[in-house]
Amino acid sequence: MDPLVVGNAAGFWGDWSLAPRRLVADPRLEVLTLEYLAELTMSILARQRQKAPRRGYVGDFPPLVQELAPWLAGSERRRIVTNAGGVNPQACVQEAARRLVAAGHGELPLGVVWGDDLLPHLDTLRSRGWQAPHFDTGEPFPFQEHTVVCANAYLGAEPIVQCLARGACVVVTGRVADASLTVGPARWHFGWKADSWDLLAAAAVAGHVIECGAQATGGYSEFWQQLDLAEVGYPLAELSADGTVVITKPTGTGGAVNRHTVSEQLLYEVGDPSAYHTPDVTVDFTAVELEEAGRDRVRLRGARGSPPPQDYKVSLAYQAGWFTSSYLVVYGPQAVEKAHYCASLLRRRLELAGALPREFHYEVLGTGAAVPGRQQPLPDQREVVLRVAASDPRREVVEQAARLVPSLATSGPSGLAGYTEARGQVRPVFAYWPTRIACSLVQPQWEVRSAAQWLS
Repeated sequence: MDPLVVGNAAGFWGDWSLAPRRLVADPRLEVLTLEYLAELTMSILARQRQKAPRRGYVGDFPPLVQELAPWLAGSERRRIVTNAGGVNPQACVQEAARRLVAAGHGELPLGVVWGDDLLPHLDTLRSRGWQAPHFDTGEPFPFQEHTVVCANAYLGAEPIVQCLARGACVVVTGRVADASLTVGPARWHFGWKADSWDLLAAAAVAGHVIECGAQATGGYSEFWQQLDLAEVGYPLAELSADGTVVITKPTGTGGAVNRHTVSEQLLYEVGDPSAYHTPDVTVDFTAVELEEAGRDRVRLRGARGSPPPQDYKVSLAYQAGWFTSSYLVVYGPQAVEKAHYCASLLRRRLELAGALPREFHYEVLGTGAAVPGRQQPLPDQREVVLRVAASDPRREVVEQAARLVPSLATSGPSGLAGYTEARGQVRPVFAYWPTRIACSLVQPQWEVRSAAQWLS
């Protein structure tokens, strides 16, 4: 059977917007994945859904799928699999369908995966004994003290396989494990069984290497000076039926694929490399062998797999107060001393108003504040940036801190700039609580319709 070529063109929501267009230009590409979601992103999307029930998904995706419709329609082998659905995958697929119909592609079948969102079911889950134990400590989540903003289980590849088996050329999911975006197409394409552990491990390795986009091709590298990242190529994974994987990138693009870039990404965000847990398979990364198989080609083989855990990881976020931050440029003689003095003025005035936030923090950027102990201030440094941040459970306290910063323009020392934009936005703080839930308590669901049918 021919290899399956999967390419990932998004490592997070905010990645290079041209990457998907550039990746589909490679004639080898069959499955385009777009991995948009991080824990912070889920909180942002949950906040959007609070404001408008039809939001809560990655808004960049529907116009992108409309643009890529000719590519999809150009071959029956082409697919897009993405977690762009965020906390509202049905709304995402309906907006994508609307755009496809408007572009004359109403026949394209779209699949949607849901069931990961636990928020509507918290009361029921708690009545069945779920306490959202902390992933590391086992401590139950204090539901009585905090408002949960979102709680999403990391689903596996099975619902993606089901959508593809029913003809979907686009599969939109909510929260699934990152590697499952690749495992699903591999299982469907090769007909692998759900307990073909070593083969699933190989697909999970491929998915893990490409899930962060250009990090596998030189992005985020210590060797950036040796690379052309202006036109960095995003990664392709060539998967074979025997579990062999080759990581590469489009010809003529920047960056690099070598043992360094691939092994660096292979170990990214891995706790125990001998037991990397996913909802599809537990992977032993220590068995993986890497071999450079040509220019910008690295072959991986030897992955070993075993059954996955009996529970899903859950990303839970809760509201934990309010936050603001502001910046001021401080220049002229004794700039560093003036910056520290400005921060002390702000703190003292908040104390006088009885509004000192629970957390008040400042740093003088340019003096080594971002990397303490690694950089010494220059003698007679004449330009720095003062960053002031405040956080508190009381919104009105944080608002006072935000309003106070611009007042330094006329009631602080000379040599300040940027104060016309210094009032920081007051935003809610979302704290992260990693937990898990028994798979038996979660019911993944899926559905496939043509774009036109999604609108009927």
